Amino acid sequence: MDHFDYVDGAMQVEQVPMAAIADAVGTPVYVYSTATLTRHVGVFRDALGSLDNPLIAFAVKANPNAAVLATLAKLGLGADVVSGGELLRAIAAGIPADRIVFSGVGKTAEEMRLALDHGIFQFNLESEPEAEMLSEVALSMGKRAPVAYRINPDVDAGTHAKISTGKSENKFGIPYDRALESYAAARDLPGLDVQGVAVHIGSQLTDLAPLEAAFTKVGALVAALREAGHDIRTADLGGGLGVPYDPALPVPPSPAAYGEMVCRVTQGWPVRLMFEPGRVIVGNAGALLSRVVRVKQGAQAPFVIVDAAMNDLLRPSLYDAWHDIRAVTPVGQRAAANVVGPVCETGDTFAMGRDMDVVAAGDLVAFMTAGAYGATMAGTYNSRPLTPEVLVSGDKWAVVRARPPIEALIAGDSIPDWLAD
Repeated sequence: MDHFDYVDGAMQVEQVPMAAIADAVGTPVYVYSTATLTRHVGVFRDALGSLDNPLIAFAVKANPNAAVLATLAKLGLGADVVSGGELLRAIAAGIPADRIVFSGVGKTAEEMRLALDHGIFQFNLESEPEAEMLSEVALSMGKRAPVAYRINPDVDAGTHAKISTGKSENKFGIPYDRALESYAAARDLPGLDVQGVAVHIGSQLTDLAPLEAAFTKVGALVAALREAGHDIRTADLGGGLGVPYDPALPVPPSPAAYGEMVCRVTQGWPVRLMFEPGRVIVGNAGALLSRVVRVKQGAQAPFVIVDAAMNDLLRPSLYDAWHDIRAVTPVGQRAAANVVGPVCETGDTFAMGRDMDVVAAGDLVAFMTAGAYGATMAGTYNSRPLTPEVLVSGDKWAVVRARPPIEALIAGDSIPDWLAD
């Protein structure tokens, strides 16, 4: 459920007309709904209600906007970060360090020092060399780093290949079959406090069976580690729960169904459970608002050329991802159309042969379910400024990231002395 609705024939977000935002800010622009964020946090938390003090750490990579993070911080969420930059964003937005988990395969010594300085809750380690580096860094600072190993369970999540992370050929984690050996070595590293196990098998999962298989393996590993004398106190079960993009496809499992499975599989585990939801929290809370530049006739269907492009919303180009495209003020007619952006790439295509509202030059369209992996993946290809972002709360709204002027982009370059003349 989201809070993008039609009122008197025009789309509004909560109590704010989308057209009013477009007129004031220009297009393209990302628009986020506070009410939707709040609802999704509540639904996810309720699904885990029978667990004892779970840590819900929002996956910052899904949407790192400061206002979004501040909203989630006020709702009590922690953060899962994968870089020093995301760590600083989370702390600046008010998320306490003792609710922050640092994941990712390429943490540098500088990032480790930064996280240790702030006193984060846990590092999710992904290799033995990383463990050795973190131990050295921690010892140099007179600290012990709280850690878990991320386990690669060799479970196929059944999702897009580029967002699958739990198969043996993926770069993430240590092989399940080597876990006992890796933990034994980590116990001998004096700068580490080995406290947990972590797993994350992919994103946009639409079936609970792979998750259950992975969690079952984690449960067996926790038992084996504790039997081997390890003081395992946490289990990070990752994120990945999918959201509905294409109404023609089966609806992904609900958070309630996910929570029931988690509670059943983890019953009796002597650990604090941790979760890293991202898309399921912010996906439906955002839309990309764009204006039609012109419509031109194609060989089979008209091309609807909009002012948003692949640099603003990369998912369709990168993953062949499907986003519902709606007219902000529909005229009551539908037809097949190709929706494309202005970037000089054939890959700058949002949809081909899509049955959608008939639109004309100057009309507004909204790309729905764009709150996750939208603005955060935006770039400046073709010297296009980064997309601005707006947060709505009831009848109030604010620009929470302004569109930078093209002059600022140009000023970021410098011309060497030998070309100055």
